[in-house]
Amino acid sequence: MKTPLPDWLTEGQRHVWLPYTQMKTAAMPAPVVRTQGSRIQLADGRILIDGIASWWTACHGYNHPHIARAVHDQLDRLPHIMFGGLAHEPALKLAKRLCVLLGPGLDRAFFTESGSVSVEVALKMAMQYWFNQGEPQRRHIVAFRGGYHGDTFGTMAVCDPGVGMHAAFDGIIPHQDLHDLPLDDASSDALDAWLREHAGHVAAILVEPLVQGAGGMRMHEPFVLARLRELADRHDVLLIFDEIFTGFGRTGTMFAFEQAGVQPDIITLSKALTGGTLPLAATVASRRVFEGFWSDDPAHALMHGPTYMGNALACAAALASLDLFEREPRLAQVRAIEGQLREGLAPCAALPCVREVRVKGAIGAVELHSTPDRAALCRQFLEAGAWIRPFGNIVYLTPAFTTTPDDLRRLTDAIETVLSALPS
Repeated sequence: MKTPLPDWLTEGQRHVWLPYTQMKTAAMPAPVVRTQGSRIQLADGRILIDGIASWWTACHGYNHPHIARAVHDQLDRLPHIMFGGLAHEPALKLAKRLCVLLGPGLDRAFFTESGSVSVEVALKMAMQYWFNQGEPQRRHIVAFRGGYHGDTFGTMAVCDPGVGMHAAFDGIIPHQDLHDLPLDDASSDALDAWLREHAGHVAAILVEPLVQGAGGMRMHEPFVLARLRELADRHDVLLIFDEIFTGFGRTGTMFAFEQAGVQPDIITLSKALTGGTLPLAATVASRRVFEGFWSDDPAHALMHGPTYMGNALACAAALASLDLFEREPRLAQVRAIEGQLREGLAPCAALPCVREVRVKGAIGAVELHSTPDRAALCRQFLEAGAWIRPFGNIVYLTPAFTTTPDDLRRLTDAIETVLSALPS
């Protein structure tokens, strides 16, 4: 006998608007009542293994007691206070710890509540930096095909419109300059030549280091970042690394840019910043960028300030999450997951529906030749006890770093089983 859906779902569904969803045709979302580790418990008692860590956020798994205690303790003392004219210990401690982790040179953190907004702030920093230098014509951002940086208006302008989520706004948003990533000498030379001609109107280069996430889990080598640093320096433009997805261990190092041995002028962080517990983001700027705003002129200040900026509960969660990276073997776990993903997803490469299998750190992606019926795939994964949510023609895994080998094997087995039934 089928378990009836809970009242809170059937009644509330008539009033909620869900993300990335055609509400008329979409199936009812799966009702979740509890999480623990890498497990999701549904209202009917079924247990799912989470393959995507709640959109790449829950790096330590769900309900880690150290983070929970830190949030509870902070809630008793000070849940939130405005960040204008006032300060609190968790935010200032977090700013210092992030800057120490990022290394000398990146030393000013600006807090927001979401990844998209942190990229918006990075764009504002870059453009106003040049305005403050007396070069207001530097308004353009160099971005890359396959890139995705968020859903707000400013970030939509630096996304690849071909990714497919923002087609309704084509012709409305002021698209920036889109280029191929410098993956080889030809594409590097082309970007160099374009910058030679146009750099006087460019504020910054913006890139997702090592993995273009929502644009298709497209992966590139660290030398690409080194090339971009060289081009930015040669043509005197700022370099922004969007590490919303890749930051905090996802690619095998604490930050993806470490693998290239270069630093950006501005970096954006979010998602795993709080271990998947509370919304928080940071835009961290170099000394050069910050000093571009250091002035006796009030008009040179960065005029941005979200209401919940530096929320104390979220900052406490982030500090606890950083503790776990220090105390528990997260990067070693990522290396183990990478090896198991390579082994577990390898059989998919032989399936007729599969174009390519890609793995980097705790990211595994299976690219299909064509875009399948996503709703049907999700149902099949759900029936297999796995929470896997493909996008476009990409079926991917971004599990919690604490996912056990047995659970990870069940996830890769589910992908192979479900995809083996698809036509070529």
